[in-house]
This record gives sequence, C-alpha cells and structure tokens, in this order.
Amino acid sequence: MRFSSLQKFILEKTWETKKPKVSRETFDLFYTNIKNPPAKKIRANIITKSIERLIDKGLVVGFAEKTQHKLFINQIKLTSVGKKTAQKLLGQQAELPFKKISRKK
Repeated sequence: MRFSSLQKFILEKTWETKKPKVSRETFDLFYTNIKNPPAKKIRANIITKSIERLIDKGLVVGFAEKTQHKLFINQIKLTSVGKKTAQKLLGQQAELPFKKISRKK
C-alpha cells in the first residue's frame, strides 16, 4: 500500500502513543515543520480525508459524533492490521534518491 506523508504521520503517532484512542488534534502537529502551511479549515479537511482513507483501508477505526447531516471524527484507534503496518513503516529504512548514471564506452 502507498501512503501519503500525512497518513504515515497519523499511523506513526497513533502507534507511538500509549493511549488506545488518539485525538485528532495531535495530527495538527504535522504542519508545524512545513514552511507555508494551509489555512486551518483546509487543514481540517485534509486531515479528515486522510483519516477516512485509512478507515477505508481497514487500518484505523474512527470514533465520531453523528449529527443529522454529518459525522465528525474525534478520535481514532489502530486495528490489528494498522498496528502491523505502523510497525513496518517505523522499521522501514528510507530510500535515498540515487540517480543511475549510464557510462558510455
């Protein structure tokens, strides 16, 4: 599976915390190191989409409040498949962007 950097961050943060459920406010920390972060409303939409995609893949369970028109995801929890994937991501070594040089004879 391919993950965005935000999805990797979400999986790593939920794996690192000792609490079973993680609040979605902790995922706002992803944007602290970015030079020009998006506005708060846009950030909330991006985080929501990432969480929903992780839920669709079966890696995360979301706990939400339901209104008449919408669901508001407040907390998430890793599934067993999500725990294995998070362990893999944390143990996986980053690939360097080596360029292949063709030598002419």
